[in-house]
Amino acid sequence: MSATGKRVVGGQRPLEALNFFVADVQAGIGPFLGVFLQSIGWRTGAIGTVMTIGGVAGWLVTAPAGAVVDATRHKRLAVVISCACTVLASCIVWYAHSFGMVVLSQVATAIAGALLGPAIAGMTLGMVRSKGFDRQFGRNQVANHAGNVVGAGLSGYIGWRFGFGGIFLVAATFGMFAIIATLLIPERAIDHRAARGLEGHEADDGSAAPSGFSILVTCRPLLVLSAALALFHLGNAAMLPLYGMAVVATRQGDPSAFTALTIVVAQVVMVGASLLAMRLIRTHGYWTVILVTFLALPIRGLLAAFFVGRWGVYPVQALDGIGAGLQSVAVPAMVARLMQGTGRVNVAQGAVMTMQGIGAALSPALGGWVAQSVGFRGAFLLLGAISVGSLGLWWSYRRLLGAHGTDTSATGPRIQTTEKSVRAG
Repeated sequence: MSATGKRVVGGQRPLEALNFFVADVQAGIGPFLGVFLQSIGWRTGAIGTVMTIGGVAGWLVTAPAGAVVDATRHKRLAVVISCACTVLASCIVWYAHSFGMVVLSQVATAIAGALLGPAIAGMTLGMVRSKGFDRQFGRNQVANHAGNVVGAGLSGYIGWRFGFGGIFLVAATFGMFAIIATLLIPERAIDHRAARGLEGHEADDGSAAPSGFSILVTCRPLLVLSAALALFHLGNAAMLPLYGMAVVATRQGDPSAFTALTIVVAQVVMVGASLLAMRLIRTHGYWTVILVTFLALPIRGLLAAFFVGRWGVYPVQALDGIGAGLQSVAVPAMVARLMQGTGRVNVAQGAVMTMQGIGAALSPALGGWVAQSVGFRGAFLLLGAISVGSLGLWWSYRRLLGAHGTDTSATGPRIQTTEKSVRAG
């Protein structure tokens, strides 16, 4: 808001540019880390352990990061610092290959990246308000997935042409442009009360509102959503790096080029899924959209187990694209809708991301050690079986989650909940 109290319109294009460039920044060198460490002699168990340690560090700070985003009026600065620190931390891996230094890099990357999700969600809500959030966040995710496609394509080509060093250069370049895009967003375009879910509500001193993990206990739909997503990511997170390592181990592809292909296939599908998600949310509601994502993962595990090869990447990663693309829009939008009026939207976003992070953090270590012990096929079957738990949980609580309680008004589907129910449970 401006000093006169009038809403400042603008900044959506730089916001979408930020989402495009931050795609290659959020996870550092991401899926390329596994094949890079494999190329210098690391075994799958150690690779999975390093990824898990970084993931644990990330989820430990994600909920507090959401609280920081709710409290601060410097959300752009939080994004700038996170981008800069993530790029610097990723570069450590290129120069130091010891277990301790790689762990340090992944921990630093995870901590710096923990602010990005809640900060970008908060900035979006503060710029377009609750009425425009679903649509704008969908556009953000389209830009984000498109950025992943371009970043992965460039990384794969440059890594194939010039070696792994080129991948780190691409990450640094995207980080620089993400910072520029952030600074192009007008500070006055962000209404910080709306950004924390207090649009149209009285000021909140925070004394009665839940924070951190307590917000999961005080809102049952949020608790079920978080638990289901934790199981989903426990089965999902390790599949991409493991599939890349499985194919490379059989000498069916160049490490950089094939890993890039796995990312590009998934992200291209995610672009379409993100666009479709906005329409499906309005016509079928959040519950149905997220149900589709839980159905896709067990099938993906079966395909990954029995089609390890260049052609198998297409169906395996297409299913990943469907699941992740729909979730990337539906989950933050559902959380924002549940928390509207509480002043704790970004705390809740952080708490849900923390639960997702717990599953994602444990997944690489579990998958890596199982693959090392019984082979890649056994790891894929186990990961797919674990994810069935999310499907069962989601179906069991379908009435609580609004499977039959949504509307299709201009503001999108609304879960039937109130601020009082969120605080009282």
